[in-house]
Amino acid sequence: MDNEAFWHLLGTAKGSAESLDDAVAAQLAAMPKEEILAFEHHFTQLRHAVHRWDIWAAAYLIGGGCSDDRFSDFTAGLVALGPHWYERVNTCPDELAEHPAIQAAAASGDQDVVSAEDFSFVSCRAYTQLTGDEDDFWEDWESYSRAHAAAEPGGGEGMGEPFDFDDSREMRRRLPRLAALYLAPGPN
Repeated sequence: MDNEAFWHLLGTAKGSAESLDDAVAAQLAAMPKEEILAFEHHFTQLRHAVHRWDIWAAAYLIGGGCSDDRFSDFTAGLVALGPHWYERVNTCPDELAEHPAIQAAAASGDQDVVSAEDFSFVSCRAYTQLTGDEDDFWEDWESYSRAHAAAEPGGGEGMGEPFDFDDSREMRRRLPRLAALYLAPGPN
């Protein structure tokens, strides 16, 4: 599964009357096991690409704090937003301030607007529907990911520069539009 096929599947699922999680799982369950594993591989790569301090800071502002688990759910949610928003946020996390759901969530106090824990498990759900055994997915995924590790894009970039998410001046400097939505007025 390449980038285009991955995003096409997601776009088709977004057009469904079902929840995104259910629609993606249903589409994947109709595919061969290898395609489900390829989807998971692509999903994992996309999430890894946005596993950075600047994006974690955005999650921290939006979520009123952000643990490791919540950040994992946040990266899944970024992928679930689709290619347009995923690429915008990957380029500049402050772009999230322009997303209508983020703006509405900031006004209402919804801290889980981008969180998508259930989306993290769509491949497992689909695989289990296909095989009848959840353990099959985890065993096969381990083998698949090990075999495809060499094909993954090289790292080396890491997470970028760490900084103090509780430093409101630093957050305003790095994420001015999100900070304007989520932080009380204060010194620049």
